Amino acid sequence: MTPSDDAADSEPVPVAVRVVLPAAPALGHPEQEVLARLWKRRQTETGWAYLVGLPSYRDLEDGRVEAAEYRVWVRAPDHVRPVDGVDYDHVPTEPLPPAPPTSTVGEVLGERRPSGWVLAKVREGQGPARSVLHAPDCEKAPEGAPLLDVQRALDVAENPGTQLYTLCGCAQELTPLLNGFDHITGS
Repeated sequence: MTPSDDAADSEPVPVAVRVVLPAAPALGHPEQEVLARLWKRRQTETGWAYLVGLPSYRDLEDGRVEAAEYRVWVRAPDHVRPVDGVDYDHVPTEPLPPAPPTSTVGEVLGERRPSGWVLAKVREGQGPARSVLHAPDCEKAPEGAPLLDVQRALDVAENPGTQLYTLCGCAQELTPLLNGFDHITGS
């Protein structure tokens, strides 16, 4: 492996970019542009951010001063300008991940509830046991009760001792299947 191969694996080669430094009115300094190194760019929900290396100095323990680089993320294009003639095609770029696909039906109806129905057995006094069918997410549905598929729920609903709970939508969903759809339209 050559030294250039090793460098290619560690970090990308930066390109020149102009960074706009803010004005300091209290000091009498206008907005300034300095040349910096562009290391990478990232798309965010609010636009693009660029990781730039600004030239700087740092103090050494022995009292000497050496050139250094201060890396910081800045917003583009507010704080970054291209340098004429520089090719930015090879700058590592992190685009925003694609949004999950949404359907119009999903947007209108919202989150769907679990499919199926739940049977709650009710025993009041003497006589045959009574029961109530609920949607599985109904607050009155018994916890841990098995989910009934549509055919089993219809079989249970045909029992005269079974009520279809109206507040959770169970009655609205199963009644047309039990009685046909004609009673809804009045025909």
